[in-house]
Amino acid sequence: MRTAFVETLVELAQKDPRIVLLTGDLGFMALEPFAETFPQRFFNVGVAEQNMIGLATGLAEAGFIPYVYSIVPFAVLRPYEFIRNGPIHHQFPVRIVGVGGGVEYGHQGVSHYALEDIGVLRTQSGVTIIAPADANQAVTAIRKTWNLPGPVFYRLSKNTRTFIPGLEGRFEIGKLQMVCDGHDLLFITTGTIASEVVSAMALLREQDVSCAMAVLASINPAPVGCLIDLLKRFPIVITVETHYITGGIGSLVAEILAEHGIACRIVRCGVKQNVGGITGSQSYLESFYGLSAKTLVDTALLSLRESTGI
Repeated sequence: MRTAFVETLVELAQKDPRIVLLTGDLGFMALEPFAETFPQRFFNVGVAEQNMIGLATGLAEAGFIPYVYSIVPFAVLRPYEFIRNGPIHHQFPVRIVGVGGGVEYGHQGVSHYALEDIGVLRTQSGVTIIAPADANQAVTAIRKTWNLPGPVFYRLSKNTRTFIPGLEGRFEIGKLQMVCDGHDLLFITTGTIASEVVSAMALLREQDVSCAMAVLASINPAPVGCLIDLLKRFPIVITVETHYITGGIGSLVAEILAEHGIACRIVRCGVKQNVGGITGSQSYLESFYGLSAKTLVDTALLSLRESTGI
């Protein structure tokens, strides 16, 4: 996904000289296409993410469209106050590009996990939050939002190989994308964990469970109207995200269900406990936190049994 981001940014920068790229001493073997094409518009500010946001804020005030690149916790959590007081409060077009959402950097330890970034930024109404499910959707999202007037956070994956069948790169700001329809239960997911949902639904079909799946890539502004219409159709919705269950899309869907009195049971799949010192590969950690295809199947079957009493 980050490769697709850089290729798309080069394409956009060729058309608009306002686009500049900043990195916090990361992105080697990824950002070179931009750095080599536009050496005067590329800045490595070093391991100084707060200063990077401050510099980007000044550049945006001066008329540029700065993209700042780092691993998600260093792009969002370390400079959060600077993001709030700068781009958000002043509505400057700073683009925060966070790579490695969830536990993609699992072997680097818990300091590199990104499990609260969406929840933190969702408290701020003045920032657009986008978490594409695959590279094709990321490209569409960037092309459709690069020129927005306020700040944008792109939660991108390192994954460049996985694509979601039926998504076909579709993205609309403030909308969600249906991948397939069904009637027994609804999966709503965001980011590349969507591939595990696809695998889980294939296993559920073998047990005659009919599932629908929607990708929620536009988290803020949220697709409230779309979600209301969709949730009314299902007895059960299962949200799946590589994020703490508090503050992410599980919280978003629960808020909509409660505020609009929709009679749909919600089951939130995400990280439910403090991560402590647990490390490992992305696949190991996603399975450990109940986000693998197999564990999602178990969760779905249990939810159906509890709802039907069978």
